[in-house]
Amino acid sequence: MKRTVSVLLAGLLMVMWLTACESKNSSADSEESASENAGSVQESENGGAPEGNPPGEHPGDFPGGNPPDGMPGGQPGSGGADIVYTAAVEILSADSQDGQIYESSEADQSALLISTADDVFISNPTVNKSGDSDGGDNCNFYGLNAAVLVKDGSAATISGGAVMSDASGANGVFCYGGNGGQNGASGDGTALTIHDTVITTTGDGSGGIMTTGGGVTNAKNLTVITSGQSSAPIRTDRGGGIVTVDGGSYTSNGLGSPAVYSTADITVSNAALTSNLSEGVCIEGKNSITLRDCELTADNTRCNGNATFLDSIMIYQSMSGDADSGTSVFTMTGGTLTSKNGHVFHVTNTNAVIALKGVKIINEDSENILLSVCSDGWSGADNIATVNASGQTLHGAVLVGEDSTLTLNLSDGSSFTGCIDGNIANAVGTAVSTNTGAVSVTLDSSSTWTLTADSYVTEFHGDASNIISDGHTLYVNGSALSES
Repeated sequence: MKRTVSVLLAGLLMVMWLTACESKNSSADSEESASENAGSVQESENGGAPEGNPPGEHPGDFPGGNPPDGMPGGQPGSGGADIVYTAAVEILSADSQDGQIYESSEADQSALLISTADDVFISNPTVNKSGDSDGGDNCNFYGLNAAVLVKDGSAATISGGAVMSDASGANGVFCYGGNGGQNGASGDGTALTIHDTVITTTGDGSGGIMTTGGGVTNAKNLTVITSGQSSAPIRTDRGGGIVTVDGGSYTSNGLGSPAVYSTADITVSNAALTSNLSEGVCIEGKNSITLRDCELTADNTRCNGNATFLDSIMIYQSMSGDADSGTSVFTMTGGTLTSKNGHVFHVTNTNAVIALKGVKIINEDSENILLSVCSDGWSGADNIATVNASGQTLHGAVLVGEDSTLTLNLSDGSSFTGCIDGNIANAVGTAVSTNTGAVSVTLDSSSTWTLTADSYVTEFHGDASNIISDGHTLYVNGSALSES
């Protein structure tokens, strides 16, 4: 009898084990299928599978374009609905606070959360945030673990005081506009005004002022210092928004941390912008940066992410889904641009418009390369640049890869001293191009071009007498234009 019971029990256990294995395999197949479907959704939305990682934003996340945390395509439900936000202090209605201390040492918890459509005024705060997060893009896109997070249509004003973040994934002051990270979509009206505040962050993925999801940030006279990787002092991410900065100083010390990183529309005036390891500014995709009377200094000494060039102004498209594809726009009027290492401007995998007027450009790199338009570590789009120089002095070589296009327009008394060529090597000396791509140059009657070497263009528009050959030859579509 005991033997019969034992046999029956053994048989029952075997059946249960086989059933469990079948269920587990079915579940695994379902997850694999869901993953494949997620990849298909992102490929369809972005016009092709993402090809690479950004040089200045969460470069370790979803390599190859896999969706980040949350639902396929990087959306955690509707506008971050799957995220549980917590804070040491939560403000959920109209309020005014002065001289308060806000502290949090817990992971994924903000020190101060402002979550109300009402007006909130915070004066002279002391904010201390520690507690690393592994929330990935929930931190980058939706503000999880930020020292200060403003969301839900709030009109918040922060004046004076200091914000200190000493943790990974802990942006200093985060404005999330609630559009769920949908590029090009309008936000929910969240608007942050912040002035005369000192913001310091030390961890990776911890920008100074951060705007996403269609938020609006207005900043004035801030002092922002960041030290971590992917921690731009003026930082945006998926969903974009509008950022306006006037005055103050903004300094980055970390890898992949430009002073300004744009997946939004950003305007900075009368400010000191310094990057001690990375690009000075970076624009991704269909977004813009406008600098007015700023002092920008960049010392880019280490490549990051998929980047193979060193440069001060980088304009590109990563195809990661963080920014829509389209025309990237960099505008600088007045002020000084000091490029300590690498190319001053670098355009790859996007269509870029660069507008310069009255900027003092100081190129301290020995190779003296003003601009390169060529392939880099990303693919999926063309390398196309238009440079509009008005009342502008330009010096240095302009390099245009054989698979790339440049339109150079000089007007209003501009001068260009340099050459145009297609022999290009990246930062480690690997040849990227040996022939010049399609180049069109236009000089108005008041502008000149002084050749420093033989140069090659596809089209030239203007008076040949405005070209000072200095013993060199300009070839237009293979024929010498002038040697005078």
